[in-house]
Amino acid sequence: MENDFLKGTRFLVRKQAFAIVKSDKLLPNSFATIQDGKEITCVVEESEFDCRNVVECEKGFRLFSFDGVLPFSLVGFIARVSSALAGEGVSIFVVSAFSTDHFLVKEKDFEKAVKALEQLDCVIELEK
Repeated sequence: MENDFLKGTRFLVRKQAFAIVKSDKLLPNSFATIQDGKEITCVVEESEFDCRNVVECEKGFRLFSFDGVLPFSLVGFIARVSSALAGEGVSIFVVSAFSTDHFLVKEKDFEKAVKALEQLDCVIELEK
């Protein structure tokens, strides 16, 4: 089912760079925040954030968002995407929302990520 689901699906790619931050507090205006009881992780736009005031920070990510609603019954969507990206040597950071999924790749791996997704017959749309 996942192969059929991926064919022709769109991923929207944000034009701005993002950072993944380990913080000791919640950060305002984060794209995503994860509090798991051990740490706070935030995904933030680089242009609106100073990494000097946090525990750890990784910069230089591009954000891909699946453009559509993913049914909870869909099996293997992220596995198929991550396998294709792994085949190109691309590491990902996945963030799932209620209705859809997002993932970040390092800027240096951007072209390889696009190639891998296009090989799955996905459509990549860059934010204007």
